[in-house]
Amino acid sequence: MLVTNSTAEQGLFPMSATATHLLLLIIVANSMPVLMTRWLGARYSWPVDAHRCWRDQRRLLGPSKTWRGLASALLVTSLSAPLLGHHWWLGTLTAALAMLGDLFSSFCKRRLGRASSARATGLDQLPEALLPALLLKPLLALEWLEVLLIPLLFMLLEMVFSVLLFRLGIRKQPY
Repeated sequence: MLVTNSTAEQGLFPMSATATHLLLLIIVANSMPVLMTRWLGARYSWPVDAHRCWRDQRRLLGPSKTWRGLASALLVTSLSAPLLGHHWWLGTLTAALAMLGDLFSSFCKRRLGRASSARATGLDQLPEALLPALLLKPLLALEWLEVLLIPLLFMLLEMVFSVLLFRLGIRKQPY
């Protein structure tokens, strides 16, 4: 089933149900590494960068970007997509793009000299939501407004829920 985007199906704000589903899949993908850390601690948390450094002698990505986080994001988002009426591969693709955006933001933060898990509002949220929205726009027939709203809503929701998850003891920092 190829995903269609009709103006008759409205979700959050001026977004179609398809755009809302994409936002939900991005949230699932980005939540899984955090939840896996909470559930498993340091077990199976092999760093994606294998402790390698860039020319600036800083880690490529940092210790919080793990294969376990990537695998859990791909698996759970793939399983979540059919629950929203989409193919599993849309979940896989969404998670892969979201995680690629997240890795990009970590790479940028290391180049800027920011510590792993240090707060960088905007850089922490926008790449992991903008990349899937932008690259899946043609496939999902998203409107440009939706492509812009998805990362903005993701950033807002992430900032609000991070504080809640911190208070519940799920996140290590309130951001």
